[in-house]
Amino acid sequence: MSTKAPGMLAAAWLVARKDLAIEFRTKSAFLSAMVFALISLVIFFFAWDPTAVGPLELAPGVLWVTFTFSGLLGMHRSFAVESQESAMDALLVSPVPRESIFLGKALANLCFVLGVQAVALPAVALFYNLPLGAAFIPLAGVMVLASIGLVAIGTLFAGMTANTRMAELLLPVLALPFFVPIVIPAAQATAGLIAGRSLADAWQWLRLLVAFDLVFAYACTFAFPFTLDD
Repeated sequence: MSTKAPGMLAAAWLVARKDLAIEFRTKSAFLSAMVFALISLVIFFFAWDPTAVGPLELAPGVLWVTFTFSGLLGMHRSFAVESQESAMDALLVSPVPRESIFLGKALANLCFVLGVQAVALPAVALFYNLPLGAAFIPLAGVMVLASIGLVAIGTLFAGMTANTRMAELLLPVLALPFFVPIVIPAAQATAGLIAGRSLADAWQWLRLLVAFDLVFAYACTFAFPFTLDD
């Protein structure tokens, strides 16, 4: 009796659920990223001269530098867990589209990044005494939009570098230049919202962010199967 293979979205959910189950069981990547984010915030705080730069001007840059580098830790691990016992080969020979592997990995990475942000954002607000207030919900939306683009790029390059000897070094070297078009509008929109400006004032940056998300999400999904060819 033949078993029908799951569709693309169903297979992507299975891959994501598997990665999240492994992370929930070990918690190694999430804890490492969270500790890295908090230590980075502490270092930035004690290196900060409040008489030279105000908290409203400094906080957006600190926020996105911390998010970018802490997110890379989890995205590297998303493919590192497949290196044991040829687990990646088992995924590749399974009767599912390779795009679903990328989407599943990206979905798990998105949950990971959003989890780190949920911890780091209140910490930034506490350290720099930011008056978030009504800006919290729009700011959370900006972070979700930016995370989609960052995760799409990071997941693609994590897959490309997974089997290399210096994957931990190659991943940030390759991914960070492509992060720039995402981080710049995200940081600009964040700065405006923290400063108390309306969402309409940040709309031009949000439109740019959405455009880059769509381009990178489609391009990375299309390119991922070719990165797995020998």
